[in-house]
Amino acid sequence: MRIIQLAGYWIRVPLRRSVHHAKARYTYSENLVVCCRLANGVEGWGEGVPRALVTGEKLEAVWQEFIGASWSDLLREDVRSWEEAISLCDRLRIPATCYDPRQAFGNSLRCALELSILDAFGRLFSQPVSSVTATFAPASAIYDPQDSVRFSATIAGKDAWTQLLIACWVRWYGFAQCKLKVGLPGSQDLKQVQRIRRLLGPEIDLRLDANGAWSPEEFIRLAASLEPYRISCIEQPVPDHQLSVLAAVRQQIKIPIMLDESVCSLADARRAVDLKVCDLINIRLSKCGGFLPSLRIAAWARSVGLGYQLGCHPGETGILSAAGRHFATSVGGLRYLEGSYDRLLFRRLITKEDLTLGKRGWAPALRGPGLGVTVNRRVLAACSKRQWTVQLA
Repeated sequence: MRIIQLAGYWIRVPLRRSVHHAKARYTYSENLVVCCRLANGVEGWGEGVPRALVTGEKLEAVWQEFIGASWSDLLREDVRSWEEAISLCDRLRIPATCYDPRQAFGNSLRCALELSILDAFGRLFSQPVSSVTATFAPASAIYDPQDSVRFSATIAGKDAWTQLLIACWVRWYGFAQCKLKVGLPGSQDLKQVQRIRRLLGPEIDLRLDANGAWSPEEFIRLAASLEPYRISCIEQPVPDHQLSVLAAVRQQIKIPIMLDESVCSLADARRAVDLKVCDLINIRLSKCGGFLPSLRIAAWARSVGLGYQLGCHPGETGILSAAGRHFATSVGGLRYLEGSYDRLLFRRLITKEDLTLGKRGWAPALRGPGLGVTVNRRVLAACSKRQWTVQLA
């Protein structure tokens, strides 16, 4: 079976409420959605979320990559089995048009395209995307199927009152883990942590995410002050260009360090370990180039004793939520899980299925073929700013 058509959608989805962190404020999310059609008419869907602050990608550039690539040359194979579909995706490369030492060029596009192919062939061969983890040899050591998983919450309000209201909801809803965004301009991070810890209580696992907002000096000063509040880790405390200083900083603090924006590829993860600058990494499917590259990163992290979590971008629709659910329910050793926030983020859902996490953060595995979700074409059309279709020879 061959791929005969790719369709791309530049979508702009308004958020239910604005999302703030140290480097950005989002009132909507602009994403790339790709539809892959097979010769027998079966379709699959994928999504990528370009973030200039993370991978350096802007959606305009990603869109030009998509409409300018020679997809007939890259995807001309006749696929006869689920294993061959996975192999096709594993070999998928987005042609780099610039110097790319971090090997992260086009990651959001690669993610959208790869997921659309896995969704289409998963439907054709009656395989859920989660079975990729069981089939993909590099992921054999981390394969751990689960019937349900528990996601964490995020507090990312623009002011103290908003943060306090979210914290009250987090505690009422019964989450076991929570991420607090810190480093916002004008905020007093230590007082913020004190307030949130007091509201959440002592039992909830609380971690911080600075999105690279602190200088090394600020980080050292704050980390020592934060130790009494039982912070489980601090994510991306300094910008990527100051990453090397964390090697010395780690010797002075007790709180583990997680990297996010600094790890967009396996090459980045290896660099972080070589520099000895972190204890954990945040794997996000779109940031890391899709399902298979994310599996490689997780498996490699496990092999070297590095902790890892599944993260998400603000603004992921149900397509990426479904992919994240398949990853979460098939990969073992994930320290934290983020995602499945659908109804909490959007008033209108791109998928007909509502994948919003349940009480206490629990969410079931998806059992249907492919991603196991159905795109609502009417909502997709309403959110689309641009569309483009290419027939593959």
